[in-house]
Amino acid sequence: MKRIILMVSMVLISSALLFAAGQQDGGGSSADEPVVLSFLIDKDTSVDGIKAVAEAYEAKTGVVTEFEVRPGSAEGENLLKTRLATGEMSDLIYFNSGSLLTALNPGRNFVDLTDKPYMDTISPAYKQTVTVDGRIYGIPASSSAAGGILYNKKVYKELGLEVPLTWDDFMKNCQVVKEAGLTAVIGSYKDDWTAQLFLLSDYYYVQQQSPDFAEKFTMNQAKYATDPAALQAFYKYQEVQEKGFMNKDYLATTYDEAQRMLVMGEGAHYPMLTFAFASMTQNYPELVDDVGFFAQPDNTPGLNGATVWLPNSIYLYKDGEQVDEALAWADFYVSPEGTSVYSKTNKADGPYVIKGVELPSDTPMGILDLMKYFDEDRTAPALEFITPVKAPNSPQICVEIGSGITEPLEAAQKYDRDTEKQAKQLNLPGW
Repeated sequence: MKRIILMVSMVLISSALLFAAGQQDGGGSSADEPVVLSFLIDKDTSVDGIKAVAEAYEAKTGVVTEFEVRPGSAEGENLLKTRLATGEMSDLIYFNSGSLLTALNPGRNFVDLTDKPYMDTISPAYKQTVTVDGRIYGIPASSSAAGGILYNKKVYKELGLEVPLTWDDFMKNCQVVKEAGLTAVIGSYKDDWTAQLFLLSDYYYVQQQSPDFAEKFTMNQAKYATDPAALQAFYKYQEVQEKGFMNKDYLATTYDEAQRMLVMGEGAHYPMLTFAFASMTQNYPELVDDVGFFAQPDNTPGLNGATVWLPNSIYLYKDGEQVDEALAWADFYVSPEGTSVYSKTNKADGPYVIKGVELPSDTPMGILDLMKYFDEDRTAPALEFITPVKAPNSPQICVEIGSGITEPLEAAQKYDRDTEKQAKQLNLPGW
């Protein structure tokens, strides 16, 4: 009996030791399972560079990054808000910098990165776009970009056209293109966010003519419908529509289809951000250098410049189960090693906002066209980066004006009313 009791006791002790060892290792076989970070990104963003950094980090640490794609525009933003509200958010989130960030309540939902050492290497202009109530919540996902006109250089050469410096000259070029049987201005309103470019890219001229517009706009002291410089963009939509310069199926054309039309020379101009060069490089590497860039023109005497978009950002979900792992991932992403991997994989959309990261030698020619505006100090940040206020329904309003459904002044007034709703939700003073 004593021997039986002793044997049973030894078995129980051994089992307890094995269980304890298993718990310490994370539950037996689970010790061999890698850490997996989830990353939510919109469908319109080129992920090659981000994936390359994630793969380099996996090779270095064993941490796996799994990507999940969400819709773009308002649908995607609403999905983000829903998942944050229900606590079903990914570890890493790709989203806008600037005005749209405040709607996601970053203080409640995202990890505060203010005191991370790498913040000293990041441009103050960028950090301002991810700062809410004095705290920084994002890291730059890519290079900066600009909004303007992407154009087919071969079409320009064949038709004997020169880059226009005024809106009137741009309209004359469009007329020549139309008479040649090509689409003068490619519209891709199926992806409604793309309809905003005439409006948003025009901000360089607003700031030059009304330097305090952003400040007054934020304080409810300036309006698109009453500021002559701001209102002009809505009339540009009207002129393009009335002259029949867009493709007939612009309401059904997608962002991807518009890029194909441009590189193939089916259309001459595409109002777009320069980040389109990343996907064009990926999908049409042999044709991408046929596409150039020029700033959206205006008729204001002596003014010609580009509106700049600071990078979209990567945020870390505050209530995730792997915050420490996500923080380490972010450290690598903005490190010299991580930025080197990104810049070699994803072609730059414009200058980088992290010190020491230079444009690679094989940068698309269209991006080099953009650089002269930076070199000559002919740029201004887009309005959404210097004010927390932006009309939530801006894409739909721009589709309406671009389609001829709404008159310019009416569209501007609608934009102002939509802005007021958002400003009141944010409890901004003056509203």
